Amino acid sequence: MVGALLVTRTTSKIALTAAALAWPVAAVPENLTTTLTNTYGTPSGLIDMPTAEMAPDAQLGTTFAYFDGASKTTLTFQLTPRLTGSFRYAGTDNLTPQFSTYYDRSFDLRFRVFNETDWTPAVAVGLQDFVGTGLLGGEYIVATKSIGDRLRVTGGVGWGRLGSYNSFGNTGTRPGFNPLSTGGDFSVDDWFRGDYSFFGGASFDVTDKLSFSAEYSSDAYDQEVGAGIFERKTPWNFGASYKITDDVHLSAYSLHGSEFGARINLTLNPKNAPAPGGAEGAPMPVAVRAPGSAADLGWTTEPGNVDVITRSVDKSLDRDGIDLDGISVSGRTAHVRIRNETYDAGAQALGRTLRNLSRTLPASVETIHVTQMTKGIPASTITISRSQLERLENEPAASALAAATFSDTLRFSDFPDALPGLYPKFNWSLGPYVRTSFFDPSEPVRADAGVRLKASYEFGGGWIAQGSLSQKLVGNLDEINQINNSVLPRVRSDAQLYVRTDEPVIDNLTLAKYFRPAENLYGRVTVGYLESMYAGVSAEMLWKPVNSRLAFGVEANYVEPREFDQLLGFRSRTTPGGVIPRASGHVSAYYDFGNGFHGQVDAGRYLAGDWGATVALDREFANGWKVGAYMTKTDVSAAEFGEGSFDKGIRLTIPLSWALGTPTQKTSSITLKPITRDGGARLSVQGRLYETIRDSHEPEIAKSWGKFWR
Repeated sequence: MVGALLVTRTTSKIALTAAALAWPVAAVPENLTTTLTNTYGTPSGLIDMPTAEMAPDAQLGTTFAYFDGASKTTLTFQLTPRLTGSFRYAGTDNLTPQFSTYYDRSFDLRFRVFNETDWTPAVAVGLQDFVGTGLLGGEYIVATKSIGDRLRVTGGVGWGRLGSYNSFGNTGTRPGFNPLSTGGDFSVDDWFRGDYSFFGGASFDVTDKLSFSAEYSSDAYDQEVGAGIFERKTPWNFGASYKITDDVHLSAYSLHGSEFGARINLTLNPKNAPAPGGAEGAPMPVAVRAPGSAADLGWTTEPGNVDVITRSVDKSLDRDGIDLDGISVSGRTAHVRIRNETYDAGAQALGRTLRNLSRTLPASVETIHVTQMTKGIPASTITISRSQLERLENEPAASALAAATFSDTLRFSDFPDALPGLYPKFNWSLGPYVRTSFFDPSEPVRADAGVRLKASYEFGGGWIAQGSLSQKLVGNLDEINQINNSVLPRVRSDAQLYVRTDEPVIDNLTLAKYFRPAENLYGRVTVGYLESMYAGVSAEMLWKPVNSRLAFGVEANYVEPREFDQLLGFRSRTTPGGVIPRASGHVSAYYDFGNGFHGQVDAGRYLAGDWGATVALDREFANGWKVGAYMTKTDVSAAEFGEGSFDKGIRLTIPLSWALGTPTQKTSSITLKPITRDGGARLSVQGRLYETIRDSHEPEIAKSWGKFWR
């Protein structure tokens, strides 16, 4: 009760202070966004202290900050207009006697509770390093108010690190920093505990490019000062920032009267493509039938008519990079099955297909069904009347979406067979690859680069054989030499042993069967060398209605660990941490929340034999960008798991079409996780069903429907 009362009084002080500062000038309300960040990499016009400012919605930024042996690299994403998330990797020289450089990983969250109005400030609540070792840990309540167009003032109260200087109250006890801690615990009971202090500051935009800032810091830098890294002479910090471009900011600052530092902030926004609108060629216009021509069925009696139509449709679609898999045509109806391996926006592939069909099908065909094929199985079918297609070409794309119907293909009795000669189909590619490793204490970033040969052979009917062979050319992943003290079966922590060869390696070599057992159901069985560390068999079933945002799946795996040279051999399942189980599997739930947010929960048995669940949340954009985070908790204790306490990470998927401006389904993906441990480890299988068929279903197609007429 006392703690709650103190927090309430503190909050009132902040609001009153901000109101008093703002009272002389009634500022026009702003959304208080900024592209600047502080040394912690979070949106702020100040130096070290937080503000209630937010980055523009969906902005993704990286901040590099440094002063005298202390560095922070932070990745920050504006999850929503009010919510900011950050992941940070910090290194400090000579901080503790156990490490020459102490590396620390931490996560932040900040939520804006109130937006700014004419007379009241924006107010935000933040958690800093809320799931790390606590070295940078702190919580705060902060208010920021704009005065005119150029001045912003901030006042707040901080706990933890932000309550370590000149505290004026206490809300209980808080444990100190332990350099030998494995970190990773949420430690909710410690939030907003301990001493609390006031901090504040102001930023002023001198020009559109140059700004100055000054702040009163509540961070005593106890660990750094105690280790003799620097002397803290004053709580006042000063800084200047210069906008080189809209996406690059360079800043310099003085810290506590004894240190000078610099930071650079690089930003981009997935909403803003380098080539807005795309650079692909324009599609052919819809062909409008002549009056009365729809009644002419004379073509149905002509010999070889279907063959002539098939060749015409095939040639027309091929010009737009779409493969014709099969076609059936009657007097009034046509059903076409296509394979789209060009457009990352499914709506664009459908739009171009229907445009071409309007120009190549006989005039009497009124109803058009288009089935999208993936992995040799039908994923969904869209139906639209030709008259609607002709009428709506120059209307908003949403009108065409309303006129279209999405259905499960298995409902159609006239689903066309595959074209003669379509199978077998062989594809191959040769290109570069980069494999990275992050957060090795002796070298935070390591990488290998080389060439990779990929090949696939489709027998037909959902049967696909594929493989990948890699050859390292340069890199230093083989220099990873971490001490492995895992007490669990070493299902992932031996990953460093798989990168110590300079010989060619088999990344994967599998035979997969995809099938449709019934409406709304999809199946997969994959056998072979499933990934770099495991071989065996993986089977999966997915329930996913074409029009539903919800899906459920179940997967079972039976594997053997591969030899470290990643060729055809196997190694013993017995490790210093125990015997690697053969069986693992999960039940999964997927849900599209709308507004670009997608959730997934996987529960079951992991590779080390532990039981638990993984929860993931991603923000997805219509152009293919995905930014998300996940966490896994199993029945493995924090002590058994080791450093990090439980598995968690951040993942990014960047569509190459966004950068190139031309359609392609290729993407670049990266997962940032604090450390690779054995708890919560899951098998990596290519071609899992949900991601395979999801892009062909209505909820996902609708997101990119703006490209239907493109």
